[in-house]
Amino acid sequence: MNIPILERHFARMGARFKVTRPVLRRWARPGDGSFAMNIGRDTRGEFFDLSVSEEAEARYDAAVLNVSEQERHLLFLVRDTDEAAAGTAAQKQRFLCGHDERAWFVAAVPDATATTVRAARESLKPLPVYARQLRMGLRASEANRRRNEAFVRQGEWFFIPEPRVTVESTWIRRNEPLRRGNGSKPHVVAELYRHGGEVVYVSDKFPGGVSPERYLKLITARPGTASTFRQMRRNARVYARGTVRHADHKTIVLHCWHQVMMNTENEAPAMRNVAFLD
Repeated sequence: MNIPILERHFARMGARFKVTRPVLRRWARPGDGSFAMNIGRDTRGEFFDLSVSEEAEARYDAAVLNVSEQERHLLFLVRDTDEAAAGTAAQKQRFLCGHDERAWFVAAVPDATATTVRAARESLKPLPVYARQLRMGLRASEANRRRNEAFVRQGEWFFIPEPRVTVESTWIRRNEPLRRGNGSKPHVVAELYRHGGEVVYVSDKFPGGVSPERYLKLITARPGTASTFRQMRRNARVYARGTVRHADHKTIVLHCWHQVMMNTENEAPAMRNVAFLD
């Protein structure tokens, strides 16, 4: 792993890169525990952190496949050289690293063949979003904008306009959080409507939600915890309207109902090695 070369590539987009040793509390999501991509912080500010144990470092090679200096994005590859990993989806893991509005981010890339920043970004779009931009004939520069004819984007969330949708006022939830279920900071939506899906109960301890059956067992065992849970729906069709707020992004305004879709990062094998939660 040639760290000086990696540092130079990250510097091209105005960022720092380090290889550090893992600390137990920093493993924010389950994985094989051998390495994690994170956004670290020291006395000089934030940096991209490849956290890998001393024993595992010899197992991994890393490279920057593509840099877009103007957009401040790069495509980062971590390759497992262990013979046991040969031919597996986890052997070559890709990460889109960059700056989005106000903060640095790391996103696991689902396309195992991506070699450019543009290809990595496109693979993170849900199929309905990608199909819509194709139908509308958006140029590459337009498709990369956070707001265009096909969608509005804020971070990992895409909003597709659905002006014909009507919703009963009693079904609308106000100032509702949007979370991807791993403890990340929520995007708060002024008006939200969920249709279908499954009921789950969410708390700080169970950000991904638990089934009604498990919820009853938990509050029966500890009655005082009932107030810490909130009923939500998982895998529902979701519509948003009005403002969408998040600390790391500019507030957006949706003037009609928009269908809400999350990016495809959860489909990437590399997602288990992303420690940074936005």
